[in-house]
Order: sequence, then C-alpha cells, then structure tokens
Amino acid sequence: MLWNTSEAMEELLCEMVGWESRTFSQGEKDFPVKLQEKLKTLPYFKHHKDHVVMHDADKGRRSLTALYRHPDREVTKTIVLLSHFDTVQTEEYGHLEPLAFDPKALTLKLHEEPETLPEAARVDLESDEYLFGRGTMDMKMGLVLHLHTIEQAIEEEWKLNLLIVTVPDEEVDSIGMRTVVPELLRLKQQYDLDFSLFLNSEPSFTQHPGDNTHYIYSGSMGKIMPAALFFGKETHVGEPLSGITATYMSSFVSQEMEWNPAFREKDLGETTPLPVSLQLRDLKLKYSTQTPYRAASLYNVFTMKKDAASIMDTFTEVVEKAMERCNNDYRKLCEREDVRGVGDTKVIRYEDLYKYVQEKFSDSMMEEAVRTILEVETWDDREQSIRLAGEWMLLCPELAPAVIVFYAPPYYPPVNSSHEEGVKEGVEGIEKVASAAGFHVEHIHYFNGICDLSYVNYQKPEAELDAYRSNTPLWGKGYSIPFEEMRQLQAPVLNVGPFGKDPHQRTERLHKKNAFVHTPEMLHELLRIWQQNGKVEV
Repeated sequence: MLWNTSEAMEELLCEMVGWESRTFSQGEKDFPVKLQEKLKTLPYFKHHKDHVVMHDADKGRRSLTALYRHPDREVTKTIVLLSHFDTVQTEEYGHLEPLAFDPKALTLKLHEEPETLPEAARVDLESDEYLFGRGTMDMKMGLVLHLHTIEQAIEEEWKLNLLIVTVPDEEVDSIGMRTVVPELLRLKQQYDLDFSLFLNSEPSFTQHPGDNTHYIYSGSMGKIMPAALFFGKETHVGEPLSGITATYMSSFVSQEMEWNPAFREKDLGETTPLPVSLQLRDLKLKYSTQTPYRAASLYNVFTMKKDAASIMDTFTEVVEKAMERCNNDYRKLCEREDVRGVGDTKVIRYEDLYKYVQEKFSDSMMEEAVRTILEVETWDDREQSIRLAGEWMLLCPELAPAVIVFYAPPYYPPVNSSHEEGVKEGVEGIEKVASAAGFHVEHIHYFNGICDLSYVNYQKPEAELDAYRSNTPLWGKGYSIPFEEMRQLQAPVLNVGPFGKDPHQRTERLHKKNAFVHTPEMLHELLRIWQQNGKVEV
C-alpha cells in the first residue's frame, strides 16, 4: 500500500502542499491534474480510469471526483469524502515566502529564527510535534486522509462505496462546490449510489487563543453578507454643506452593525460570533476635491437557524435606526449652520430599487449597463454587486440621498445533523478512539467557520430563496447557488479533520502525530460504526 503508514502520509502531504494552489493561481488550475495522476497509481483506478473525473468550475479551474465502487453492485450506500485544495495567499511569510509550500524546509528554517514567532508558535516549534506551512492544516491534510481512507477501503474491500470530492475556490466563493453539486446528482444516478454521509475533513479550529482541544463537528454555521450602498450628494470641498458625504452616512450604520447582538443566535448550547465589518470604503476611483458621495460596506453575519429573509428584515431595521440618528444629527447641523440641506436619507431594499429602475428604463438599456459592469474582469463578485446597485442609483439620482440594502456573495446556508441517525454513535466511537490514545476530543454542533458542507442537505423554505435572489444584485448574472439540487443531497454531515493551529496565518501548523496517527484511526472507526448501524450495506 502506498499511503498506509504515518511516514507515507507525511511524504504525501509535503508533496501535495508543494503543489502550490493559492486561490486564482495557475497552481489551483494544475492541482486536480496532478491529483488525477496520483490517484491512478492505485491499481483500482488504473483499471477504472473513468471513475476519476474532472468537472469544470470557472476560469479554467476544475473539481475532481474519484469513485471507489464495491464489486458487489448490490452495495449502493455511499460515503462522500469532501475537501478543498485551494489555499489562501502567502504574503505574510515575508522573506520566508519561497518556503511557504515546503513544510520540512520551512520548519527547519524557523528553527534558525524562532524569535520571529509568537510565544505559542515558538513553543510548538521547539516541541518538534508540528509541521509548519501553508495548506498543511487548511486543508491539504484532509485530502491526504481521504486518499489514505480510500486506499484502505480498496485494499480491505470494505463493503461500501467511497466518493472523493475535492474542489477549488472554497477560500473565496466556493464556486467549486457550487458547480460540483449537480455532478454529484449525475454520479448518483449513473452508478446507482445512495449517499449515506457527507464527511468533510476540515481541520479542528480553536475556540479561543491557547485552545488545544481537538474538535469534531456535526454541522457548520451559515454565513451571509448583508451590504449597504450609501449614495449621498456630491459637492466641492469649498461648499461642504451643498451636499452630504457617503462616508458620513456610513459611519452611523457601522456603529449600529458592528457587534450588534440582534444577529446573535444560540442553538444546542452554542452561539454565533457577533457581526463585524468586512469592508467599508468610498467608491471614488481617483483623488479629487469632490466629496465622496458613494460608499459601500459589507458585513459578516453567521447563522444557525435564521434564513435570508429574516436576516434582511433585521438588517433593514438596523440601517433604518442608524439613518434615523443620521437624519436627526444632520437636521441639527443644518439648523446650526442655517442651511436648507439635501433632505433626509431614505433606506431602500435592492428589490424595490430594481423594480423602480425597471419601470423607468428599457430592458435593453439595463442589459447594457449590466454587461458593462460584468465585463470588468478585475472586479470580483462583491465589487460587481456594489457596482450594479450603484449603476441603478446613478440612473435615478432623484432617490438620493439613500442607503440601498442588499446581499453580496458568498452565501453559505447553515447545516446541522446532530440529531440525525448514526451521528451520535459515530461521535461516541470517535471519542473512545481519542480516549484510548490519550487525547481529548470534543463534539461541537457547528463548525465555527465557512465550510462546503453548507451546500448539501439543504432544507430551508422557498421563501428564503425569494428573499435572497431578489436582494442579490449579481444573482443569475454570474453568481448562483444550486438550491434545488442541494435539496436532493439529503444525508447527515460530519466534519472530522486533523488538529492544527493558526489557519490563514504565517504560523499555520499541523500536529503530526494527531494528523498521521490519531485522525486516521478516528476515521476508520467512524466508517466501521457507519456500517454496523445500518447506514451502509454489510
């Protein structure tokens, strides 16, 4: 067997980390090609080459699926092993950036300059228990675990089917997962598969600084991004009271939105992080003495039970409260300076703005405006969303001053399987393996970060789809979510991955014994239990 020992798994990890695959890089495009060749070194895939397939995502990027199908065609129950292979960027490594994708060399180099590390990372470095490098933890090791698992299943002829699904772009927009969902349904039909479990292996994320607990998850929080376009009245700095700046308007919303407990959710004893701003800026492209009359802000909101409709209602109320304060302060300013002012700022939902523009302008004119914005390749989904809302306001200046509230991509629906059949037994089995190995595992109901498991086991009402689609400027124009297909992927979800620390940081590192010994044992026990409890054929 190729990857059945801890030493072999470590070598495979270092090799795959070396396949640099930062989101939007050429390496991200090349990664599934290299992985396809690696999978075909297994005898099973040498004889079943058509079971390893690449699927188009976008911009030359592709997802990969690899199916181990048990020889007995009566065995239909299938476990989906889900991962992503893209990583975040590496600028924070500074002069060590050339070593960011060489874990062994980077770890050795850090031993030469330990004073550059925070104390916690320095202690872990000197313990020799950790491997440093971009992607070691998040999440190339998860994919290594899946390759190890599928090889073991083939060798030992486990009486189940395993489907590896690994995708690009999880770190930005999850276009890989969103485009592979329909392919999963196609494979399900083609091979008569019965999906029994969606098993991700994202790493265990700490709950607070200094946390050394290994967590496993039976769900994942949702993430949604309410956004606001502030459209004021331009003026020259020499006549400041002839207009109102978008920056002035936006300051009131930021004060109301940041850490607002109205968005906090609690479920199964767990709590979502409070909302926080992800971006706040004016939209001037160049410096001038014209005041900034357009600005935009994006806010991160985590969810557990709430849907897009209820979040938009709450967000609208928060912005209306902020604008009430803004208008009151602005009126007092106008009275103090004895000026008329530009009037109160209105709050308008995107769906209402769009209807207003539709009634005023022809379809052809609106289509041309959309085309002009979408063809700017340097603008990502968020920028294009802001610009679309801004374009409609430029066509309707009579609505200003106003705040347009809308959604910007990406959107990750929440998912949870804590109460589903088999999950409790699986978690208990994992905890026993950990206890026997002398380390502690704790079950958490919601993964405290974004995760591609959000795109399976979808169960929200149709009303949510209407609220999200009608208030997302880019919907159907470059961004979409396969909600209907997601409804058809009904099976429990679990996330069991390796323990590490500091994802997306210069000190990202993986605990070697946990990754190469303990977590493989936990996964093996989980799949054994999944067979015994009737979730797969035996």
